[in-house]
Amino acid sequence: MLDVSNLNLHYGHSQILYDVSLSADTGKVTCLMGTNGVGKTSLIRAIAGSHARSSGTVILDGAPLPASPSHAIAHKGVAIVPQGREIFPLLTVRENMETAFACLPKDEHFIPDQIYDLFPILKSFLDRRGGDLSGGQQQQLAIARALITKPKLLLLDEPTEGIQPNIIQQIGEVISLLRDQGEMAIVLVEQYFDFAYNLADRFTVLKRGSVTMADQKSNVSRDELLAAVSV
Repeated sequence: MLDVSNLNLHYGHSQILYDVSLSADTGKVTCLMGTNGVGKTSLIRAIAGSHARSSGTVILDGAPLPASPSHAIAHKGVAIVPQGREIFPLLTVRENMETAFACLPKDEHFIPDQIYDLFPILKSFLDRRGGDLSGGQQQQLAIARALITKPKLLLLDEPTEGIQPNIIQQIGEVISLLRDQGEMAIVLVEQYFDFAYNLADRFTVLKRGSVTMADQKSNVSRDELLAAVSV
C-alpha cells in the first residue's frame, strides 16, 4: 500500500531525513521506531503532506503520491492521528468527528456504528466539548476521526503518549482489530517498546535521520530491536 523511497527532508537549511525508505502492507502494522528527535514525526508529516519533502518518492496503492497539501493527501486515502491529537477543543465530540466528512462523498456523511463499537465512550460524550475530555478520551476521538475518512493508510504518531494504561490497552486492541480486518495499512510511530513490539509485523528504525534497520518481525529478535532503538 505504501512505498517510500529515498526521501529527504529539510527544515530551512537543516537536513532532517536522509534517503529514508519505508514500506507498509495492507493488513499489517509497520512500526517506526527510534529515540526522540531522529525524524519519525517529520517522516509521518511528509507522507501526510503537512511538510514538503525535499526529494524522494512516495507510492500509495501503486500510484505516485505528489507532495500535495495535506487536505489533498487525505482525499487520496491517507489519514493521520498526529502527535498531541489536535482535536478541536471548542467543538463537541460529534462535531470533531464530523470534520472527517470533508474527505467523503455526501452520501457517506454519517458516523459508522463501528466507531462506537471501537470507542463506546464517544457515544456517551457526543455533546461534550473535545477540550473537556481526558487525554485518553481525546486520543480515542482523534483515532475515530481518522477512521471515519475510510483510509487506505492510517498513520499513528505516538498514540500512547500521556495516556492511562487502560486506554493504552484499548488502543492496542483497536489497532490489532483494524490490522486483522485487512482493509488498510498501518504505520505506527511509538516509543513504548512493548506496545510497539507486540503489535508490529515490520520494524523500521531511524537514527539521526537515517534508517538503520528495516525488517520483518520474524527476522528480528526482541533484544536486537531493543539494542537498535537504544541511545
